[in-house]
Amino acid sequence: MLTQTTTRVLDPGELPAALAILESEPVDNAFVTSRVQVAGLDPWRLGGEMWGWYADGRLRSLCYSGANLVPICATPEAVRAFADRARRAGRRCSSIVGPAGPTAQLWRLLEPSWGPAREVRPNQPLMVTERTSAEVAPDPLVRRVRKEEIDVLMPACVAMFTEEVGISPLAGDGGLLYQARVAELITSRRSFARIEDGRVLFKAEIGAATTRACQIQGVWVAPEVRGRGLSETGMAAVLRYALSDVAPVVSLYVNDYNTAARRAYSRVGFRETGAFMSVLF
Repeated sequence: MLTQTTTRVLDPGELPAALAILESEPVDNAFVTSRVQVAGLDPWRLGGEMWGWYADGRLRSLCYSGANLVPICATPEAVRAFADRARRAGRRCSSIVGPAGPTAQLWRLLEPSWGPAREVRPNQPLMVTERTSAEVAPDPLVRRVRKEEIDVLMPACVAMFTEEVGISPLAGDGGLLYQARVAELITSRRSFARIEDGRVLFKAEIGAATTRACQIQGVWVAPEVRGRGLSETGMAAVLRYALSDVAPVVSLYVNDYNTAARRAYSRVGFRETGAFMSVLF
């Protein structure tokens, strides 16, 4: 018997079906799940479209198409369908990111028409923990950033983004959107830093958060104090906040070549459970 398949943009009324798929893999899907739980499926509020792949009338896989293109619980057949739709629409995203297997397949199919990419990071270990470290004590000076400290925090955020992505977040609109995102994280009490004499020595954010899992991002240590263990003690402090106030599972993903960070996160209690992949344009 032939299976009838189709791909289309989800209607707002399909939110329960979409959430069921998203929540089937709460760690891998934390970023998109957190957005959908707040904004629903309306493209204007969500900041992009949610594509669905249906087999015999049942929703089986998703793909978020916004500033990022993100395959979600995507089977190989679903990935092929999403690639066809993305190719017809043309590239509107700044990156493709998601679990390494589906993302690699998606990029293979899109590269002939979308390539070349500015950078491809094929193996970014996904690290997870459910408990605080017994080995590394939290830095007592790492705390939530206050609203009035955004001007102190912004240079560190810009430096982190530029180091990580390779371009400045101030390009284009002068950084208005990026500053709004930084302010949003501060307001939601998910921005953390060690600030001394008006300088940020360590910072990190809980970027995506659901009731089941959250994701730490934007980890940065000031160059003049690197090598002193602040990344470990700082991460231990952020992890304590995350587990006590946000979600029972905490994750992050890191570039495979960043061996120092991987060792530091392992000491704090994170273990590698899978891999993500990023294609940057």
